[in-house]
Amino acid sequence: MAVLRGRRWKPVYTAPELDANPGSLRAIAPPPWLALSCAAMSKSPSTPATRLLREKHVPYTEHPYRYEEHGGTRVSARELGVEEHAVVKTLVMEDESGAPLIVLMHGDRQVSTKSLARQVGRKSIEPCRPDVAHRHTGYLVGGTSPLGTRKAMPVYMERSIAALERIYVNGGSRGFLVAVAPADLVRVLAPTLVDVAIEP
Repeated sequence: MAVLRGRRWKPVYTAPELDANPGSLRAIAPPPWLALSCAAMSKSPSTPATRLLREKHVPYTEHPYRYEEHGGTRVSARELGVEEHAVVKTLVMEDESGAPLIVLMHGDRQVSTKSLARQVGRKSIEPCRPDVAHRHTGYLVGGTSPLGTRKAMPVYMERSIAALERIYVNGGSRGFLVAVAPADLVRVLAPTLVDVAIEP
């Protein structure tokens, strides 16, 4: 018989598990369900993003993956075996006065900052420097989530994201995405929908 002791599988020997040779014992390999149980017990990071999802009763699934520096959504989509179009990147930008804002965009698309500025009534919009983005969000570059940011900021989301069945957004840590229904993300973030995507 096999039991879990803490987080490690340890064999426990009982009479039926004795070999014919009474001087030897053999351990029975853990069944598949036990291996799955052990895997499920490995903890994903608890972040402000996941805490907010739980607080708002949003159903979500956690998807850790092997992070690569500067890999972006191309790497996360590849590692998770999903379409990059469904992996939504979180971009921290600022307007001409330095006021920050968040843009949610398909992983395989870029943002037309000119179109964005025109649609939201700003003179200009450009990406924040990494240290400035960190100060606004509390997250490291590569692990920036639109959820649970340090500072409340307006959120602008590419309109076509809302038409997807399920999307993957950063969960607040490098190498960690969460999958949610777009409608739930809209409910929590109340983003303004925009049409600013351009193909790279």
